[in-house]
Amino acid sequence: MIGEAFDSVTTRAEGMARALTDRFAGNTIRLGVTGLSRAGKTVFITSLVANLLNPGRMGGLRAAADGAIRATYLQPQPDDTLPRFDYETHLDAMTGADPRWPESTRAISELRLSLKVQPNGILSGFRGPRTLHLDIVDYPGEWLLDLGLLEKSFAEWSEGALTRAAQRRAGAAYTDALAAIDPAAPFADPEAQRLAGLWTAYLAQAKEEGYSDCSPGRFLLPGEMAGSPALTFAPLPPGDAPRKSLAQEFERRFEAYKREVVKPFFRAHFAKLDRQVVLVDALGAIHAGPQAVDDLRVAMTDILQAFRPGRNAFLTEIFRGKRVEKILFAATKADHIHHTQHGRLTRIMEALTDDARRRADYAGARTASMALASLRATTEDTVRHEGTELDVVRGRLPGDKRAAFWPGDLPEDPQALLSEGRRGAEAWLDGDYGAMTFLPQGGTLKTGEGPPHIRLDRAAEFLIGDRL
Repeated sequence: MIGEAFDSVTTRAEGMARALTDRFAGNTIRLGVTGLSRAGKTVFITSLVANLLNPGRMGGLRAAADGAIRATYLQPQPDDTLPRFDYETHLDAMTGADPRWPESTRAISELRLSLKVQPNGILSGFRGPRTLHLDIVDYPGEWLLDLGLLEKSFAEWSEGALTRAAQRRAGAAYTDALAAIDPAAPFADPEAQRLAGLWTAYLAQAKEEGYSDCSPGRFLLPGEMAGSPALTFAPLPPGDAPRKSLAQEFERRFEAYKREVVKPFFRAHFAKLDRQVVLVDALGAIHAGPQAVDDLRVAMTDILQAFRPGRNAFLTEIFRGKRVEKILFAATKADHIHHTQHGRLTRIMEALTDDARRRADYAGARTASMALASLRATTEDTVRHEGTELDVVRGRLPGDKRAAFWPGDLPEDPQALLSEGRRGAEAWLDGDYGAMTFLPQGGTLKTGEGPPHIRLDRAAEFLIGDRL
């Protein structure tokens, strides 16, 4: 309790310092780009920066369309302890001679983009240009899962984790191992390492099968913490936890994991955010099946409980710390379906994040949902198949092959998807939904234009347009 009180006081003190610095020494937005693994965070950041540096495709961003943005340039990031987001390497991967998707994020990094803006309005002629700094942080999507652990005890986490494992094929090896042990038996390191290894293998396989809730996230990307006691535990069934037993030690390590790994990460990054975009690969979950969709819904609800939405009035910033005042919920990879289905994808996104959006709206934050593609990798077409016209997308596949693809019609009512997942259905009742791994198309970018996208300009307008 004392430690938690100290954390709260420290966070408020840091919030006071940041608020005073931002108000009197500069104009800064700290944008959190959040999403589970494979949601497209690295592509989103790279394309957003490229299109702000070359805003020819950013007609939906009013400050770009009316010429208020006079110059945009990259600067060293303000945090000297974080690596720089490797923007140039990622952009070259996406738009180079052999275009491909950039490597998945495996460590945290940061980038600062500064925009020189000429204010509009009656008094604009008497005011010179001002500078807005946009600080963006990238981090592995696996780590995001850990935020949902902050409000849970070891028993609560174990109950949910074991229930999910029992419902997934990948969980069989771990659940079988549990049947042969006694959690109340004396603790032994070899047994702890064996169980943690089985749990990690299960998480990796569940992730490959399209599930979202695969926590703890650091088990999949441990970095320098690999093999440490804080990453050597696993869920256990309810029961007695005698002193020096396996159950007691696993509970202690779970609390240490939250205290030493999750909370410092949250305080260092999420507690400082002004604006937030939550990227979700809803199409990937739909392709994986009803249980994967419900798993995504539950994971997003748990994760978003960790954010602190609300308006950032000056005194509120100082005395209560930063609050996320705008949250955009974005379904990515909208280029994998025809534009006629984008409205349905947006409604699915709204349904998946309904609980989180309601809480944010109640707290005073502004929220929005949309379907977007940070880098458009397809073109649209209509083909005739078995006497029926289908709206398809065409794109480039591995091996430089070209394909036309129709993923299936998304339902008008998103509850048709969510209800099947809640019931535990193994497959969709009214058909199936396909997925394709399209590669970037490549091609030379025109002077003044960033990579092609879908609604990235509208996303930028919602997130930062009011400050431009």
